[in-house]
Amino acid sequence: MASRILDKSYDPHRVEERWYSFWVGQGFFRADEYSERKAYCIVIPPPNVTGVLHIGHALNNTLQDILVRWKRMEGYNVLWLPGTDHAGIATQNVVERQLAEEGLSRHALGREKFIERVWRWKEQSGGTIINQLKKLGASCDWSRERFTMDEGLSEAVKEVFIRLYREGLIYRSNYIINWCPRCQTALADLEVEHQEIVGKLYYLRYPVAGENAEALVVATTRPETMLGDTAVAVNPQDERYRKWIGKKVLLPVVRREIPIIADPYVDIEFGTGALKITPAHDFNDFEISLKHGLAQIQVIDETGHMNEHAGPYNGLDRFECRREIVGRFEEDGTLVKTEDYRHMVGHCYRCKTIVEPHLSLQWFVRTKPLAEPAIQAVREGRTRIVPELWEKTYYEWMENIRDWCISRQIWWGHRIPAWYCDACGEMVVEKEAPPRCPKCGSETLRQETDVLDTWFSSALWPFSTLGWPRETPELRRFYPTSVLVTGFDILFFWVARMMMMGLKFMGDVPFRDVYIHGLVRDERGEKYSKTRGNVVDPLDLIERYGADALRFTLAALTMPGSDLKLSEARTEGYRHFANKIWNASRFALMNLDEAVDVEETIDPGTLSLPDRWIRGRLNRTILEVRQALEVYRFDEACHSLYQFIWHEFCDWYLELIKPYLYQDEDPLRKRIAQKMLARVLDQTLRLLHPFMPFITEEIWQQLPLKGKGSSIMVSSFPRAYEALEDPQAEEEMGLLIETIVALRTIRSEMNVPPSQSLAISIRAQDDEPLERLERNRLFIERMVKADRVEIGKDTEKPPLSAFAVVRGVELFVPMDRPRMEEELKRLQKEIVKIEKEMAFVSRKLSNEQFIAKAPAHVVEEEREKAAQYEAIRAKLEESSRKIREVLG
Repeated sequence: MASRILDKSYDPHRVEERWYSFWVGQGFFRADEYSERKAYCIVIPPPNVTGVLHIGHALNNTLQDILVRWKRMEGYNVLWLPGTDHAGIATQNVVERQLAEEGLSRHALGREKFIERVWRWKEQSGGTIINQLKKLGASCDWSRERFTMDEGLSEAVKEVFIRLYREGLIYRSNYIINWCPRCQTALADLEVEHQEIVGKLYYLRYPVAGENAEALVVATTRPETMLGDTAVAVNPQDERYRKWIGKKVLLPVVRREIPIIADPYVDIEFGTGALKITPAHDFNDFEISLKHGLAQIQVIDETGHMNEHAGPYNGLDRFECRREIVGRFEEDGTLVKTEDYRHMVGHCYRCKTIVEPHLSLQWFVRTKPLAEPAIQAVREGRTRIVPELWEKTYYEWMENIRDWCISRQIWWGHRIPAWYCDACGEMVVEKEAPPRCPKCGSETLRQETDVLDTWFSSALWPFSTLGWPRETPELRRFYPTSVLVTGFDILFFWVARMMMMGLKFMGDVPFRDVYIHGLVRDERGEKYSKTRGNVVDPLDLIERYGADALRFTLAALTMPGSDLKLSEARTEGYRHFANKIWNASRFALMNLDEAVDVEETIDPGTLSLPDRWIRGRLNRTILEVRQALEVYRFDEACHSLYQFIWHEFCDWYLELIKPYLYQDEDPLRKRIAQKMLARVLDQTLRLLHPFMPFITEEIWQQLPLKGKGSSIMVSSFPRAYEALEDPQAEEEMGLLIETIVALRTIRSEMNVPPSQSLAISIRAQDDEPLERLERNRLFIERMVKADRVEIGKDTEKPPLSAFAVVRGVELFVPMDRPRMEEELKRLQKEIVKIEKEMAFVSRKLSNEQFIAKAPAHVVEEEREKAAQYEAIRAKLEESSRKIREVLG
């Protein structure tokens, strides 16, 4: 029996690495592509190979791990497929910074040597995050780990590109795109982060050609781009400008005549109602230029500097040009006025540089034909988005989708499989370089220098990782995958594109469910950021509190449609929860004499009330947890587990059965109590395992159970059975618990020392509650520490007594007058003290300057204090009122 006694305290660091190594060594994480068991598959949202574990990763992977551990225990053939993304721009930036420290550049190395250098970095430093995920307890099938530039995935990328190109769904064209002057590459719309800034609205005077005094005034936030204007547009319904339509204005600085055109796009209410059209540097202007056949003149180059079309400003940085040109316009009268103006400005998601709309020759995917089946699949319920509120956002984005720019002007990534003939200009799209030009026969062909957007290869992740385009056993067994767990921030970056590609190339959706969780914020609801200094490292939390405590915290805070407010205090609280489980299990193990057969039938008639009650409560908890997991309500599952383990199993059941475990007079009663204790603990640990895998394995391994198997993670997940419901035991136990709580409250409120026994009188008009309490008299005496308990219809009320009522049952505890008078004085002092605190907070909250100047979280904290003080005072006054009633 000694070998089963747990250490006095739980040390997560002592057990976590040991059990993780055990699980991996036993092959418990591995899926079997040939098994006939029902498949359950999740592909991990691949973190960037440059990344380290942040709190968002911890949340996302905790939720996935809960699901896959649960499904394994349910008997499914589970594949949780891990991997990392090559993260083109991010990874290239990392390696370029290393080169800069050595006094080198990628251009000095050349493309081939640079790519070798990136692969070397990937092998040495890439994938750090994978090892960090293991510390969290992630039970991925590491034997199937993939990388978006693996040979097999590269083959899939080429296959998809060529098929889409041959169907006319990939094309190359001059088009306006988002361009990062710092990263020197095109960006997809979704790679642009829009931030609100306070800028200026400049009102510029454009003279009407041939009219000496007449001019049109336009309003713009970017006066430097006016050098590339090719028209001024007005709304055809705008009476102010109707007479000018068809005429021309003279463009300041470059003195070029440009037409005045009519277009309904122009907002009559914005600015002056006259809009400068700069097709090469504005997305909407570009669309207008196509409609009206306007020239597209670029005045800003790829580096963010003005070019030769900018006249005297050639070579200036775009923002320096703005300052100089505004100064010139102030002097010559072109600038009419300026106004402060709040507007959204696009920034590169990687380097945060302001993005430049840029006319460029790029590769695009024609998305409308791909988006329509993806929209229909969700409408038909073939893929379910949870919570449902995100469906509307999905439809809005997919129905207004623009063609996707997939080319990037960097070196690290999947190089576009297109070759150009220098002799005749022919372009050939093939997986490998053709030996000669199919048009002219020239053997001088060069490959496209651009690489594909990282999200292009990520869009194939659910099927490329399973072996496509080969027909593999994994692909047959695990596609479509079961669920994708992701944050809403990549719903369109990734999810929508996987939907389009999965339907196109597999003929089926890539996943049955998409579960979308919120973002993790700090306890004040602020986003984590280095500038705020509030970033929390999940590895630090694991070091301080253990992986189980962090996992349970994240799951418990995950509510549908809401962000999480994470506080370290909450994680510390769940560390105490782990300690509570440990101590309760330690007590149980010390009181289990021999191995228990959990399959052995126990005569229900031999069970005590606590045994019947805990069996029913456990059954109800199993049902609640299973129902919660089915609908991704992780918070509800955690609440049910916490309530049952802490408040029912530990606080009540273990205390109530101690008399049975400690006595030897009735061996049968003791043995039944031991069997029920072992069964309940076994089922509880299995129910908790997906959420807190390490502590549950450590305890479960020590449980003396016959034929229990090698690990809790491959044991069966508990099931609920209607036959185990026991409403009569629930009712009787409910009355007993409420009675004990009421009597303990009296002891506490009246300041009766724990060492002093109580005398209790109980009376009621109905026989049934009295009979129930009489049957459980011993529990009342023990749990309240009473040396005398009178129960009956005619029980007399003591002259001086504290009083409570539970379900119509009157409870009296005799008290002497001096004690009650002394307690009343103490309560009055406490009321005076709390009212002083309330007055201090009230003065703060009534001070308008404090409300206006103090940070929002400080004001909120003061309001919370005021509410807490009010609640405390109400309790003190209620206790005082009760004593005064007794004293008369």
